[in-house]
Amino acid sequence: MAMQMNWEQIMQERLGDEIVHVDRATREKLSKDYYWYSPVLNRQLQHMKAADVIAIPRSEAEVAEIIAFGYHHNIPVTVRGAGTGNYGQAVPLQGGIVLDLSRMDEILEIGPGYARLQCGVRLGVMDKKAREAGQEIRIYPSTYVKATVGGFVSGGSGGIGSITHGNLWDGNVLEAVIYTMEETPQRLVIQGRDLFDYIHNYGTTGILTEVTIPLSPRTEWAQAIVSFNTLQESMKFGEALAREEKIPKRLIAPMEWPIPSYFVPFAKVIKAGKAAVMLEIAEESMDSVEALVDGYGGCIDHFIEAKQYRKTIGVSDFTWNHTTLWAMKTDSSMTYLQAGFELGRYEEQIELLKAKWGDEVYLHFEWVRSGGELALNALPLVRFQSEERLYEIVAFCESIGVKIFDPHTWVLEQGGRGEVGSMARKKRENDPRGLLNPGKMKVEP
Repeated sequence: MAMQMNWEQIMQERLGDEIVHVDRATREKLSKDYYWYSPVLNRQLQHMKAADVIAIPRSEAEVAEIIAFGYHHNIPVTVRGAGTGNYGQAVPLQGGIVLDLSRMDEILEIGPGYARLQCGVRLGVMDKKAREAGQEIRIYPSTYVKATVGGFVSGGSGGIGSITHGNLWDGNVLEAVIYTMEETPQRLVIQGRDLFDYIHNYGTTGILTEVTIPLSPRTEWAQAIVSFNTLQESMKFGEALAREEKIPKRLIAPMEWPIPSYFVPFAKVIKAGKAAVMLEIAEESMDSVEALVDGYGGCIDHFIEAKQYRKTIGVSDFTWNHTTLWAMKTDSSMTYLQAGFELGRYEEQIELLKAKWGDEVYLHFEWVRSGGELALNALPLVRFQSEERLYEIVAFCESIGVKIFDPHTWVLEQGGRGEVGSMARKKRENDPRGLLNPGKMKVEP
């Protein structure tokens, strides 16, 4: 009597071993992401059981077939891009299928002011092609080289460029193709406000296979490291530059000492004991930037001219969450928080934080725009002692009006991101059995 095949074998036989992978090494490798940035998530997830199957489709038709198979057999499906997310977005909490979309990497169209892309296109590849066509992407994360456009839209929020163009919700996604988790998956084309149910959704409300993003005219970007005697001086300079609308800018990232000391490749140009501001500015505006630096008592310690852009290690490689990465390379006890400071109160909030926590918290800021308004985001470094201590720091921040977006949880609502109420309704509609990345939302069907 022939043995009955399990669902993994049936799936592999139906779709082929080019698409369906069941070997242990592949399953374990592709069931993880960069959750190790968080000691809390690392403890919770490092021994998590791997997916039962890794599916790597090449087309939307294969995606639909995999979804339909999962629905028929009641198997969870967790979507993965390049796996560079920090919150365990791509970690399957209940086994099942990890749907790796990195093979769907075709640039479908570059038009005037937009690019239509399969979800697996890497942002660095996309930007190179766009710049060759006289355009460029607007915003991107510090994981620019590895990150996919689908992963960024589904798991990110903002990044380099957000000082001018805001975050993903600020018109930086024009259209998305979404597949629902149903017996016969629907192919939805989403635009406008409806996109909010799919931006930063961890693949819980639908599976993104194609996305159209806006492009801006190509700018010749110069980069600089500017030092100041105090963090307060660097912050005032950063705010003044952020408000100067005549200077095109992509990055303004002030950080207190000793954070700059972690940037080993820049060791020869970093000044000991100084606060630093990492800049990416239109080269044509550097005279205006220099005048502003002088006016606030700063000094340009390092300059990378535009013709060297992307040809050498850049200043932006040390900002956003890459700041955390460089700190962790030097001091393994370091982790981070994500925070929003109040424009009119940030000096007071900085003083209160430093008075209370001293060298346990090092401050790193990113000037951005959100909803068209200037905003002050921060990714403070925290010397991790215990989860209890970490959440004491979180509670103190919130008590002084510093909003915390918790990076130490995989639950969307607890991280304070996205239109979660609307997303919960959309999940019930598009995923009636709750099979899409289960456990990542509090509200499940």
